[in-house]
Amino acid sequence: MRKLSHEEIVTRQVEKQANPKLPLCVVLNNIRSLHNVGAIFRTADGVGIEKIWLCGITGFPPQGGIAKTALGAQDHVPWEYREDILGLLKELKQEGYQIVLLEQMQGAFAHDAFKPKSAVCLVVGNEVGGIAAELQSLSDAAIEIEMNGIKNSLNVAVAFGIAAYQLRGQLKAPPVVIDMRRGSERNRPIEFLAKKRSNAYNK
Repeated sequence: MRKLSHEEIVTRQVEKQANPKLPLCVVLNNIRSLHNVGAIFRTADGVGIEKIWLCGITGFPPQGGIAKTALGAQDHVPWEYREDILGLLKELKQEGYQIVLLEQMQGAFAHDAFKPKSAVCLVVGNEVGGIAAELQSLSDAAIEIEMNGIKNSLNVAVAFGIAAYQLRGQLKAPPVVIDMRRGSERNRPIEFLAKKRSNAYNK
């Protein structure tokens, strides 16, 4: 093994821009820190999230503070501000998204045990108050991150990163396995399979 050069890393990331986005969006509701918003933008870019919805008091680009932690990701991840989060979640639910709350709740799944059934809308709440009570009735599931120390929660941007990458592992297209049997779809070119999976996500 060897460490990749900066030029190799940049070239690799440019090539990955052609990859389809995950069937995963995130709703940020009443996030008060612009630095947290920016950090979430940067992580969302790395994960391959299709869109960020910014709701309530959550700041949005180009407000100062976001760029400091987003480092340009705010210019690449699609985003939209919506004041009415209830209306937004109802729309996304009608579009087939599974509404998943990142919150400590009775009956919540461990973040690494949750198995999504469809495209996912991950809802992230306020740093102090968490997910508003009126949103809970619209949810299909909740996930939480186990805490074993004296503190009972993580920074919201850190928690989002853990949950988002776990969901990425569940939602991304599986690797193509070469099968030499004649007529087997598993033996189709990688480009064919990637396109087929992308079309399935967009239905």
